Amino acid sequence: MGKKADPGEIRNDSRNERRNTVKRRIRVELCAMILAIASCFVLAAVAAEPAEATTAKPSDRPNLLIIMTDQQFADGMSCVMGTKWLRTPNMDRLAENGTRFTRAYSPNPLCVPMRNSMMTGSYPHQTGVQTNGGRLKAEEHHWLGKIFQNAGYETAYFGKWHVSIMRAKKEIHGFETLKEKEGKFDAGPIGAFLKQPHDRPFLAVASFLSPHEMCEWARKERIPRGPIGEPPPLDQRPPMKENFNPPKNETDVMAHVRKSYQAARMFPVGDYTEADWRRLSWGYFRLIERADRFVGEVLDALRASGHEEDTVVLFLIDHGDCHGAHRWNQKTVFYDESSRVPFIISWKGKTPKGTCDTLVNVGLDVIPTLCDFAGIDWPADLPGKSMKAPAMGEKPVAPREYVISQNHMQQGKTVDGKKLQPQGRMVRSDRYKYCLYSEGERRESLVDMEKDPGEMVNLAGDPKLEDILLQHRSFLKKHAERHGDQVAIEMLEKVAK
Repeated sequence: MGKKADPGEIRNDSRNERRNTVKRRIRVELCAMILAIASCFVLAAVAAEPAEATTAKPSDRPNLLIIMTDQQFADGMSCVMGTKWLRTPNMDRLAENGTRFTRAYSPNPLCVPMRNSMMTGSYPHQTGVQTNGGRLKAEEHHWLGKIFQNAGYETAYFGKWHVSIMRAKKEIHGFETLKEKEGKFDAGPIGAFLKQPHDRPFLAVASFLSPHEMCEWARKERIPRGPIGEPPPLDQRPPMKENFNPPKNETDVMAHVRKSYQAARMFPVGDYTEADWRRLSWGYFRLIERADRFVGEVLDALRASGHEEDTVVLFLIDHGDCHGAHRWNQKTVFYDESSRVPFIISWKGKTPKGTCDTLVNVGLDVIPTLCDFAGIDWPADLPGKSMKAPAMGEKPVAPREYVISQNHMQQGKTVDGKKLQPQGRMVRSDRYKYCLYSEGERRESLVDMEKDPGEMVNLAGDPKLEDILLQHRSFLKKHAERHGDQVAIEMLEKVAK
């Protein structure tokens, strides 16, 4: 007969069984909780994959690449002037895959004023920088790099800076990577940047010095980055320009400033012979070809990076060079060779090949155009316009009736007992170019750009065109009042008397 169970042991066994049941339940619930948490992490990771890919390369936010040369006139490409005197296969490559704007003008045909305008989206009179020595209050302006940095873009600038803010002020201008000396004469740094991995879309600027060495070439000095060779015999050099002579009825200011500038060491062309002028053009074209090689290196690096088809390329120049037009060299003046510049928008596979005659202000329109391509808002108080629509073969939204350029000519010497430092304003409408200066008896010029693209005759005194003259004065007045250009208002008051 077995031993009778102790009631105390029965209670202990029951208690142990209940305790074990609770433990098993806790283990089951804990396992379920762990599985649920793990599932959440898996689902989150799966959900995150598309978002991460979209951030890295969103289809509606392309990369943006600005390529700049310096002191290159608008027609200085073989896709425009042919290959007899000049070959630019890489600039031609951009034109082949994009839209070339034929009437793009510098806001001020001089390095620093234009570059400040491009970086801030403001007119030179708004930045206060009308000369290469100008200064601006950086904190009071929008900045190209900062706008895109705030929108999630990686920002980088390589090459010539020449902006009135220190490169170290990254918290203001917004360019995270900024190298000048390394990229001023070659495309190595920008090429390395393009090829490196990017987890954000990028805005990059490649700014080259060439063909700015034209200044040293005109003075017959040693040019930066090495020689370009000796000019060939006279009969193998480019011919004299068809608009070599000063225009008929030239304004007093331009006649004086030509002599004033040529009295300075910087512009030693007053005694040039035909051989000298033709040497000037030959050298200029070689320097443009040097710039074209840099452009090619950038485009090759872009292709090697795998980003060619998701990058909008904007090719532009700060100002041109007269290289003999109207007996003038260098820039600053309003003649087309100085003030009209290349402007090409190329997005391979998307922009149609062709030309567009929409009026462009190269300084003001860069920020709105790039913002439009990126699908981000640009500051509402900026006066520029987006060129995305015409670049894509569409009708421009509210095209301009005219475009404005400004200058302040102060690099000359005293001649004829006078040292003038005149300011000027240019109005380029669909057909005419009107210029007004702050000095002289004859202060206005009016040129029919359709009949006289070489700007050889000033029609401002022609009574048959008085209505056209008054219309362009009104254009300038409207612009000056709208944008606070007090200098232009004062100049208009003087000629209206």
